[in-house]
Amino acid sequence: MTDLLTVRGVRKSFGDHLVLRDIAFDVPAGTVTAVIGPSGSGKTTVLRTLNALDQADAGVITIGDVSVDFAAVPDRAVLTRFRAQSGMVFQSHNLFPHMTVLQNVIEGPVVAQRRPKQEARDEALRLLEQVGLAEKAGQYPYQLSGGQQQRVGIARALALRPKLMLFDEPTSALDPELVGEVLDVMRGLARDGMTMVVVTHEMGFAREVADAVVFLDQGRIIESGPPEQVLSAPSHERTRAFLSKIL
Repeated sequence: MTDLLTVRGVRKSFGDHLVLRDIAFDVPAGTVTAVIGPSGSGKTTVLRTLNALDQADAGVITIGDVSVDFAAVPDRAVLTRFRAQSGMVFQSHNLFPHMTVLQNVIEGPVVAQRRPKQEARDEALRLLEQVGLAEKAGQYPYQLSGGQQQRVGIARALALRPKLMLFDEPTSALDPELVGEVLDVMRGLARDGMTMVVVTHEMGFAREVADAVVFLDQGRIIESGPPEQVLSAPSHERTRAFLSKIL
C-alpha cells in the first residue's frame, strides 16, 4: 500500500519550549491513523504541522507528490501547494456566522480555488447530503446544533477536494448526545477510502475505525501500531498508564 503521508524528523518549538521531538510516521493512502495521548503531549501541534498552520522548525513532510523540508525556508508556492493537499476540521467549527450553510461550504472553492460558482454549489449540495444536512443549506450557523455545525465544517473541508483529512478532536466541544452524529460521518468517510489523521479521545472510535494508533507523550511518539496492539496490549509502560485512566 502506497503511503500518502510521510513524516520524518519533525521538530517544533514555541520559544524555549520544545513541543515536538523528531516525530516520524507514515499514513498509507485510504487508511485512518488515530493520534492519542495526554493533554499537552503535542497532538494538536503534530496535526497543525501537517497542514503548515504551524510550520515545523525541522523535518520533512510529504503529502502525495508535494514534499517540504522545513529545515530550509519553504518556497511560498510550494507551501501553498502543500497546504492544499489537506483539509482541516477543528475542535470548534469556525463557521462564518453571517453566511448560510451553503455559502460557508462554497466559500473556499470559489474564493481560494477560483472554481466556477455553479460547480462549487453543486458539489456543496452533494457534500451536505453526504453529511446529512442537505435540508439545512439555506440556514445560518446559529440555527444549527453543535453537531450539525461540526458536520458543516467537515463538508466545508471536503469541498476543497483534499487528499488528506485532518481532524483535531472534532467531538471534544460537543454535548455527549451529539458526538455520535459526527463520528458516523467520519466512519462513512473511512468506508469511502478517505485518508485521515484524527486526534481523538474517543478510544472506541479509534479501536473501531483506525488502521493505526499513534501514542504521543511529551512531544515524542512512544508507541504506534494497529489498534488491537496499542489499545489492548501496549508494550510501553507509559501507554499502559495512560490507557488505564481513560478506558
